[in-house]
Amino acid sequence: MKYGQFFWNHRAEILQATQQHLVLVLASMLIAVAICVPLGMWIVGRPRLQSIALGFANIFQTIPSLALFGFLIPIPFIGGIGARTAIVALVLYAMLPILRNTCVGLNGIDPVVLEAAEAMGMTDRQVLLRVRLPLARSIILAGIRTSTVITIGVATIAAAIGAGGLGTYIFRGVAMVDTAVILAGAVPAALLALAADSLLGLLERRLKVA
Repeated sequence: MKYGQFFWNHRAEILQATQQHLVLVLASMLIAVAICVPLGMWIVGRPRLQSIALGFANIFQTIPSLALFGFLIPIPFIGGIGARTAIVALVLYAMLPILRNTCVGLNGIDPVVLEAAEAMGMTDRQVLLRVRLPLARSIILAGIRTSTVITIGVATIAAAIGAGGLGTYIFRGVAMVDTAVILAGAVPAALLALAADSLLGLLERRLKVA
């Protein structure tokens, strides 16, 4: 009863924080996809570059999220306090699953299919865009799905550097030792993650059938 009353009394503020959270996640995911999918397409068939790119992306996964946010604050142009720094950090965290799945999907095409495409006179670019990419799209989307769920969770840390979002309630609740305030941030974040996972999972299954 106490929790429900708190949610109802603060519904406008919670909704605003949820909207801020969505903006952070959507902005970072769009940037991450725009970077990682073309990068994965470019390094396909280049094992050395692929190892370097994946190794670089993997480094950021090993850094604790709060530490990464802190490291970025003093960096000129991309650092500071607020949403900009948060988006940069979230992009770095979202890169590995997208890039890895893009490489796995594009490299995992049956060689017989590729040979048939080459026998038809397709150039490397045509094979990539017309054969590899359509066949790999469900695997790429699986990476985007994983990154989205991770990003929704990590975005709660953004409140620590003044970027807003649902993490504001979590940090406030921890400071106040108030479970209701913590849940006001945790429950909507969990629901967002479940909704994103379900929607992207449905799209992924449809792409596999197509």
